[in-house]
Amino acid sequence: MAAVFLGINDRTFTYNFVAGRGEFQGSGFRKPMDFALAPDNVIYVVNRSYESRPDGVRINCFTLDENGEDYITEFGSYGDRPGQFYWPISIALDKDTNVYVSDEYLHRITIFNKDGDYLSHWGDNGSGDGQLDRPAGLAIRDDIVYVVDSRNHRVQKFTLDGKYVGQFGSFGQGPGELNIPWGIGLDKEGNVFVADWRNDRIQSFTSDGKWLASFGKPGTGGDATNMRRNGGMRVLDAPVGTFNRPTGVAVDKDGDIYVADWLNSRVQVLTPDGRFITQFTGDAGLSKWGIAKIESNPDMIRQRNGVRDFTPEKVLWAPVAVKVDDTGRIIIADTMRQRFQIYQKNTEPVMI
Repeated sequence: MAAVFLGINDRTFTYNFVAGRGEFQGSGFRKPMDFALAPDNVIYVVNRSYESRPDGVRINCFTLDENGEDYITEFGSYGDRPGQFYWPISIALDKDTNVYVSDEYLHRITIFNKDGDYLSHWGDNGSGDGQLDRPAGLAIRDDIVYVVDSRNHRVQKFTLDGKYVGQFGSFGQGPGELNIPWGIGLDKEGNVFVADWRNDRIQSFTSDGKWLASFGKPGTGGDATNMRRNGGMRVLDAPVGTFNRPTGVAVDKDGDIYVADWLNSRVQVLTPDGRFITQFTGDAGLSKWGIAKIESNPDMIRQRNGVRDFTPEKVLWAPVAVKVDDTGRIIIADTMRQRFQIYQKNTEPVMI
């Protein structure tokens, strides 16, 4: 479901398809927290899973094209040994498609090659220069790793092998100040966009940390009450242009900004200067993997045939991450539904 408001109608978006299903291993996802786009339609996914089922903690890799999703491999596991995670939360790729994963609990960044072989890790818990406290969002540009250092309320920059380069941000509510930031995205000029989670806004900075702008304000009370009551069942009622704990942010080649508005269970789209364009609240049906699973089980087919309202299947439920590829595909991690919803930004006007 997408809506266009405020007279900004020179951009159109259409729903494309849904990918994924819930699985603790193999061809499926379990609480996907973030993902990274690699060449040839390959996607790497961070699966956080649950405290009660740590066997679902892993990175998995699949392709996503016009024919749907196809499983490639998975790697990593639950634990504190090299190549393992406790609370993995974000992922990024360097120019060689090496995979960088942040771990909130272990306060470190773990690196794999594109095939999932463990290479190294770095990170040290603390608040000093180069130390980390609950690292969250990751982004890489020009061999610099940007790490959202959430509990230290800042963004730090490192070389690929973990040498400290610099930082920006500090605790507070003013321009350029942060309160438990989470997601991060870079535009084509290298400007940095940060999901300022506890301040319910998005902030942008230059690559060297100069504050540029802040977008949004709190909406729906700043807590999870609305989502607990209605999340995953219907479109949540929340004013456009407001955020309730934004978690992910991405910027497309036109400069439009996409925000995973977590507790409002939607993704909002803003112009480069922060005006509201549209929102995605979910249009999903069954995925390729979902169809295969249901068709293999007659009981599931009978249960599905008894459903009269498919709204809960359609809507986003606590989406955490959003990315846009070079073709204008908007890919949303529909986290509590264990899947991805995909939209298309159209290059030519489309009847809406």
